[in-house]
Amino acid sequence: MASVTGEDVKNKLKKVDKPATIFDFIERMKPEIQRALPKHLDADRIARIAVTAIRMNPKLQSCTAESFIAALMQCSQLGLEPNTPLGQAYIIPYAREAQFQLGYKGLIDLAHRTGEYRTIFAMEVYANDEFEFEYGLEPKLVHKPAEEPEGEPVKYYAVYHLKNGGREFRVWSRKKILQHAAKYSQAFQKGITSPWKTDFDSMAKKTVLKDLLKYAPKSVEFARAIAMDETIKKEIAPDMSEVPPIDVDFSVVPEQEAEPNEANEAVLPEESAAAGG
Repeated sequence: MASVTGEDVKNKLKKVDKPATIFDFIERMKPEIQRALPKHLDADRIARIAVTAIRMNPKLQSCTAESFIAALMQCSQLGLEPNTPLGQAYIIPYAREAQFQLGYKGLIDLAHRTGEYRTIFAMEVYANDEFEFEYGLEPKLVHKPAEEPEGEPVKYYAVYHLKNGGREFRVWSRKKILQHAAKYSQAFQKGITSPWKTDFDSMAKKTVLKDLLKYAPKSVEFARAIAMDETIKKEIAPDMSEVPPIDVDFSVVPEQEAEPNEANEAVLPEESAAAGG
């Protein structure tokens, strides 16, 4: 089935009689959303997830409806709930657009679903931990955490152990993590509220885990999920990995201008209302 483009969404939303909120948009687009969802999900469930995501980050109300719905669909098709304490995935407002981001725990969940991993995890290392590692022909990784960690983590590492016996690890220093974030994360560069600001350790572990997984065995579905990380899209389709991302000029809108206005704050529905119950 062909995807529903951002222009299609806009044309349908023009029929809304009153000033529309994101929840009005979801209600209007329910048939299209339902066709793009896995069988075990329905559009009412998506509406409830949207309410939760916006309650956790009200600035999402200032995002375009097309990008928010697309990010929501990416989460839903991957079976990951956004903007919850589970840390599986995030929908982040950037320059009036909503960006989908995988969380550290979501990445691990997707890896386990492939059935190839016996163990996969990432951890932080503190200055007073006993820690030693070597790469090469005889790799070694030894970590004995201190009973009372001191200060902030100084290193992060990720490890996987496959069911077929294969294993690998990667170690990054805190300095390398910060350099990576400064180079590749628009949110980090601009100081925008994002998981880099609210949950740095989880983002650090996700970063080193993604580096580890570059050459690890992956299913096609897992590889596509990783490729969707940190993308902004404006179409919906039965397979959101096939929808091309858009480029956004993140320098246009400072964070303080992305605050939801009073009208938007006033229309946040209760979960039961969003679910149509």
